[in-house]
Amino acid sequence: MRCWKRWCALEKRAPDMAGEKLKDNAEDVTPLFARANGLAAQGEAEAAKEVYLAVLTRDPAHLGALNNFGALLVETGYRSAAKTVYAQAIAHHGGDAMAHVNLGNILFDENDLAGAKKCYEAALRCDENMPEAHQGMTRIFASLRDAAGVARHGERGFRGHAVSLRPYYGSGKAVELLLLAAAAGGNIPLKHHIDNKVFKVTAVFADYYDAAVLPAHDVVFNVIGDADFCGAALTAAQRLLKKTTAPVINAPEKVLRTGRADNAKHLGVLKGVRTAPTRLLKKDRIAAEDWRFPLLLRAPGFHTGQHFLKVDAEKDLAAALEKLPGDDLLALQYLDARGADGLTRKYRVMTVGGKLYPLHMAVSADWKVHYFTSLQYQDEEKNFLEDMPSVIGAGGVAALERIATALDLDYGGIDFGLDAAGNILLFEANATMVINPPPPAAPEHCKRAIALAAGAVQNMLSKMKGERS
Repeated sequence: MRCWKRWCALEKRAPDMAGEKLKDNAEDVTPLFARANGLAAQGEAEAAKEVYLAVLTRDPAHLGALNNFGALLVETGYRSAAKTVYAQAIAHHGGDAMAHVNLGNILFDENDLAGAKKCYEAALRCDENMPEAHQGMTRIFASLRDAAGVARHGERGFRGHAVSLRPYYGSGKAVELLLLAAAAGGNIPLKHHIDNKVFKVTAVFADYYDAAVLPAHDVVFNVIGDADFCGAALTAAQRLLKKTTAPVINAPEKVLRTGRADNAKHLGVLKGVRTAPTRLLKKDRIAAEDWRFPLLLRAPGFHTGQHFLKVDAEKDLAAALEKLPGDDLLALQYLDARGADGLTRKYRVMTVGGKLYPLHMAVSADWKVHYFTSLQYQDEEKNFLEDMPSVIGAGGVAALERIATALDLDYGGIDFGLDAAGNILLFEANATMVINPPPPAAPEHCKRAIALAAGAVQNMLSKMKGERS
């Protein structure tokens, strides 16, 4: 990235350049800064970056350019670069609350809760009423499962500030897309699937929105995806949808039925499907139950294996419970998904618009399987992605279709393994699954699979747009 290399060189010289800055430069950067903002507003990201750099070349401490350049870097996927820019903004302007919030938001997304919390606290020292800082603290306390902290900061962060507008870069009449989201998290990331030259996006945090009418919209996408974590927000979304007759993607009442314990009960009766007996319990009740070990414990609302433990024997239960946050826990009987080679395979299939799209296959020597740490079995994954029935069998495909029909989600995903008899071992089935863009080095078969699934999301949005036209 050419402009980022220039920024790195500029950053090294910034202290000297700030002292060398001529008085007339302050006047010179005003039109440049306005031009950069205009280019950014038009969606001309790369051109805008170059002009922001021109501003910072003349005035390395320009607060507006630092914050806006950082935001543009985040928007275009250069998050590490944005961290450096925001750190520079804080170094020059420690009293600017937004610079602290901007850096905190990136750290939060990187799961650096301690670092993010320090940033939000610094922002609140600058401005104790700043909604964005209280919103950040709401997410922090939600991750810590601190209900009192969520309530305290949620009211100050989101009440009266429950609407977020996304930039629209199209030249014609926009399609108004309304996203219903949960303030504390548990939402489906859709950024990469929504064309901002077609859709003008308004996000509403359903659990804090109390206006009499909804913002203007043609289509509604309920992006609240986690039934175990977001029950209150989904119930609030149900109430809000009584205010509209627009088409709705992922109706909240359907998502509410996809909690892990509910899925284990209702999907486990389907032909060709096995589920682990699952119960949602208060933490202090788990030790009193009669369990068969190994037992899996997980805190609701966490993903990518976070706060998810395997307890091999009763003697290990108390120590495991101490490690998990919150008062509620999901307890699952362990299903052995190892194949004949001793490895565990996890397959992911998206269900979009009523059709199945194989997305990836991960292989691990451990019971906990993640795609980002998967062993390299690319030929096997290629076969799964390009000819799913040849890998999981016609019976497996039919079982997945039964699961998708029972879920009845417009957008969702299914994580599963296979047992020796070819049955689907269901790990997870809900709306929280993410279709991430592939890295440049990804094999072509992975890129094709992701493109098909992502294209299905875009086609579904286009279909909904057409129904409303």
